[in-house]
Amino acid sequence: MKKTLILLSALSVLACQEEAPKDYATFAGKITNKNSDSLVVRTREYSKTIAVKDDGTFSDTLKVNTEVYNVFDGTESTNIFLKNGFDINMTVDTKEFDETVTYKGNGSEHSNFLAKRALKEEQLLNLGELSKISETEALEIKFNGIKTELDEFYNSDKAIDSTIIENANKDLEPMLMSYKSYLGQSIALKKELPKGMASPIFKDFENIDGSTTSLSDLKGKYVYIDVWATWCGPCIAEIPSLKELEKEYHDKNIHFVSLSVDDGRGYKADSREEAAALSKEGWKKMIAEKDLGGIQIIAADGFQSEFIQNYKINGIPRFILIDPDGNIVSPDAPRPSSDAIKELLTELNI
Repeated sequence: MKKTLILLSALSVLACQEEAPKDYATFAGKITNKNSDSLVVRTREYSKTIAVKDDGTFSDTLKVNTEVYNVFDGTESTNIFLKNGFDINMTVDTKEFDETVTYKGNGSEHSNFLAKRALKEEQLLNLGELSKISETEALEIKFNGIKTELDEFYNSDKAIDSTIIENANKDLEPMLMSYKSYLGQSIALKKELPKGMASPIFKDFENIDGSTTSLSDLKGKYVYIDVWATWCGPCIAEIPSLKELEKEYHDKNIHFVSLSVDDGRGYKADSREEAAALSKEGWKKMIAEKDLGGIQIIAADGFQSEFIQNYKINGIPRFILIDPDGNIVSPDAPRPSSDAIKELLTELNI
C-alpha cells in the first residue's frame, strides 16, 4: 500500500510539472525563397533576431508579453500574436508574401486572423483601383462600403483575442480617413490639372552629366516623371520598381525622368548655397550607387521651383505622366510599384 501511495504521489508531481505553464513562446517555420539569413521579431520595446538556415527553416523560443509583434525578413514583414505558452509554426513564400503567410499550432488562430486582416485591407484599399474614382461623392459611398465590410470582418470571430479586435476597431476610422484624405486631394488635383491640359513646363534643369534638359526637349514621346529626393524613404522604396519599369519599356514611346528636389535639406552648412552644393553631390552619389537609369535631372530651387509649384507638389514621391504633345495625362500618376501604371501604359498603347 505504501509503495502504491508513493507511486501515485510521484505521478501526481509529474502531472503538475507537465501542466505548469511555459514562460516562453516557441516560434518556428519555413520560408520559401528567403530574403535574408535572419528574421527579426520586434515591437517598439522588444527585438530578437532568429537565424534562418539555408533551407529556409528557423526555430527559437521567445519570452514575450501578450501582444502583436512584427516579423521582418529583411524585405517584407507580417504581424504575429504571441503569448507565453504558444507554439506557432509559420510558412511563407516571399514571392507572394501576404497571400501565402500561414500559421499552425497552439495560438495560431490569432496570427492567421492578423494575416487575413492585412490581406483584406490590402484588397479593399487598393490605391490603383481607388484612384480611378473621379468624384468626391462616389469616393464617400465607396468608403462607407469599405468601412462596413471591414467592421463585419473584424468582429466575425469571437475566438480571436479581444485586444486584437479592439485595436482593429480603434484603427479603422483613422486608417480610412487617411486614405480618403489622400484620394480626395488627388481628385481635386485632377480637376485643377485635368487630362488634356497643357502641362506646366521646366526649362534647363541640370542633368547628372552637367548638361541641361527642358520638357520641350522630350516632346514626341510620353514622359513619366518621378519627383523624388535622396532623403525620402518612400521615394527610395520605389526605385527597384521604377528600374524594372524602365527596363520593360526601354524601347517604347516613353521617356523616364527622375526629377530630384534635393535642395540642401539634411546638410549642415554655413550658407544655403553650400548646403545645396553638398546636396547635389549626395544626389550624384546615390544615382551612382543605385545605378539609376533614365533621365536624371535636379530642380535647383527644390520645392520652390516653378514646375513643382505649378503641379501643387508638397509631398513626395509624386509621379506625373505627360503625352507626346506636352499635355497632361495624369498629374498624379500611379507609382511604379502599382499594377495600375502598367494598365495605364497599356491603355495608351505604349
